[in-house]
Amino acid sequence: MSKEKIDICEDLADIMPPEYQQLVGDATYGNPDRGWKDVGSSKELIDQHSLCAGCPESIAFRYILASLPAPEDTVFVGSTGCTSLVFPHVSVQNIHSLFGNQNAIASGLHRALKVRFPDKTKDVVVLAGDGATVDIGLDMTLQSWFRQEKFTTICFDNELYANTGGQESGLMQRGFVSKMAPVGKLFDKVRLPEIARESGCHYVACLTVSKPNRVEKALKNAILVSREFGPTFLQLYTPCILEIGKQSMEGLDEMKDAESIGGRFVYKEYMTDEVKKFLKEKDDEAKARKKAAKAAAKG
Repeated sequence: MSKEKIDICEDLADIMPPEYQQLVGDATYGNPDRGWKDVGSSKELIDQHSLCAGCPESIAFRYILASLPAPEDTVFVGSTGCTSLVFPHVSVQNIHSLFGNQNAIASGLHRALKVRFPDKTKDVVVLAGDGATVDIGLDMTLQSWFRQEKFTTICFDNELYANTGGQESGLMQRGFVSKMAPVGKLFDKVRLPEIARESGCHYVACLTVSKPNRVEKALKNAILVSREFGPTFLQLYTPCILEIGKQSMEGLDEMKDAESIGGRFVYKEYMTDEVKKFLKEKDDEAKARKKAAKAAAKG
């Protein structure tokens, strides 16, 4: 996909649906400084979703789609789970993989895109739940990191198998009891950020999606670093309010509690010194670009 691919042919302009016309005319494709603040002021790349009311995953999707550096040149690779219910509503190219093999699919896809478009940057982003990432798909997740595949893996961590009734996952916290795990988790939550760092990821961040500015920053960092250095990983807490017994309006409070001091999702970020220097240069470039744009607007 490219920005040119979505342009409307003049001969068909009058019969194209208004939603598509708005997408072409008002979405932020091609804007290097796009971000979560565009939500509400421009056409979003997700019109609707089929998730539960108040689901934090829907919040995460909106922030992620608003913050992709180049959505017109991005391909998502998803897996079976709640996220797969959303991708049909998303205005970014995506592939649905089998449960757990999303990182293997992404590896082949990224290599193929590199051959097909040698002079163009194409971003591949894996987005899957904790079951697909750390349980059923851990082998393929780790192997892609070991091979230093240049794409970003995002785990929507709801600490159980939300899509199939609340079974225990490796990322469930110790002692938690769910409908399909009545005995309670007998061991600690798997420390996936640490595993990612020790498995060769050049940038790793663990956070909730309660703060859009953090989600935007972490996502952009991860994708930019993956282009230059190798695999990156984001673990985003997106609690399943249905399975943990919360009301539809309590998802945000649950995330804020989890990221408070001493909580299991206190913001943490790992990067190499080389990556730190690289991201500083990118930040300086973005600031200079915004400053020039402001000056041009005033002039």
